[in-house]
Amino acid sequence: MSAQPAVAWVGDAATGHLQLIDQTLLPVEYRELQLQTVEGVWEAIKSLRVRGAPAIGVAAAYGVVVGGQSAQSGSGESLIARLDEVLDYLATSRPTAVNLFWALDRMRRTAHAATGLSAPQLLSRLLVEAQQIEQEDREMCAAIGHHGAALLKHCSGVLTHCNTGGLATAGDGTALAAIFAAARENPSLQVYADETRPLLQGARLTAWELMQRKVPVKLICDSMAGWVMKERRVQAVIVGADRIAANGDSANKIGTYSLSVLARYHQIPFYVAAPSSTFDLTIQSGEEIPIEQRSSVEITNAFGKQTAPDGCETYNPAFDVAPAGNITALITEKGVIQPVTTAQIETVLGQSPR
Repeated sequence: MSAQPAVAWVGDAATGHLQLIDQTLLPVEYRELQLQTVEGVWEAIKSLRVRGAPAIGVAAAYGVVVGGQSAQSGSGESLIARLDEVLDYLATSRPTAVNLFWALDRMRRTAHAATGLSAPQLLSRLLVEAQQIEQEDREMCAAIGHHGAALLKHCSGVLTHCNTGGLATAGDGTALAAIFAAARENPSLQVYADETRPLLQGARLTAWELMQRKVPVKLICDSMAGWVMKERRVQAVIVGADRIAANGDSANKIGTYSLSVLARYHQIPFYVAAPSSTFDLTIQSGEEIPIEQRSSVEITNAFGKQTAPDGCETYNPAFDVAPAGNITALITEKGVIQPVTTAQIETVLGQSPR
């Protein structure tokens, strides 16, 4: 992994900016983006230049500061009015990752609680809050890695899907944090990474991260996962999540549902690793999770090459939902949730559905 984090703030609140690794270009090209407008932050989230639920939340928090800079010369009240516009605007970038809305809500509460501050003071206060969100995510990644590694302790092979590492978070990741921690104890641990169609986050990002960290990785097509399980090449499947309902149903990158079914059939543990901020306890089940629908071009003309007939219709949901009944355990920074039930989620997280 590059020394440069996926999401970083450069400078002070008044004149600083958000710096991102453009993940749409990896692994062929490494480029850092310097984002100085809220429109640029919105576009980066929408177009997957930054992706992964925790990283999206951190980027959005810093995007609030960027968006508020244009109103810092006025009163505190006028800045709050501008911030409300910025918050509403950033919330339209992507619908499924709950960390986005969690971070924006937290920034909104911070802004409205800071009564009596001048506009520059309020903007500085918001930067501190965004930096705290980043730091907390880094700490959550470390804790998730610790708890997850214990579950992978006796595995010689593990399968993962999409990208859940340092590119998706402020730290070592969620599912990949567990893999990194397990690999430190067992350097021969073999990771099988799904390509993750149609945008190949597994091939472009996860394989890149694992190779950077010198963790053994074999890249496979998504359709090969069932056969890898049949051959007993893996003893666990571990993935991340973008939103988890109160009952444990977990939304993640499209293809995760299929993996959960395959793992259950082959009697292989299926783990979901995510911070507590990814839980949406306001919804009872995965039926209520909004599923983002993306452009047909991602399927028919992926990476600029046409692979389907002109006019071919597509169905391109970005996410699906693994039912709680297929999940062996949820791995959070607060501990492992097993069995995956509403009651156990409430016990481990220390909060109940609203």
